[in-house]
Amino acid sequence: MKRPVALLLFLALSTGVSLPAFAQSKNTYSQPKGSLKAEKKQAKAQRKYAKQQKKAQKKMLKTEKKNTHIPPQQF
Repeated sequence: MKRPVALLLFLALSTGVSLPAFAQSKNTYSQPKGSLKAEKKQAKAQRKYAKQQKKAQKKMLKTEKKNTHIPPQQF
């Protein structure tokens, strides 16, 4: 009886059973305030950069559409 239980326990530990990502909570009290501020600042900068990239991409597409017109040739 001990052998199957021990085998199952060994298999469970060897496969590395872990909690899903949503189950792991972020403990904000153990982190210093400076690091939290830095993380928020970094996230804000990334959002701003993504917004600028999207705006530039739209502008390029608009310009590209505008420049597709070829005027008639006069010979």
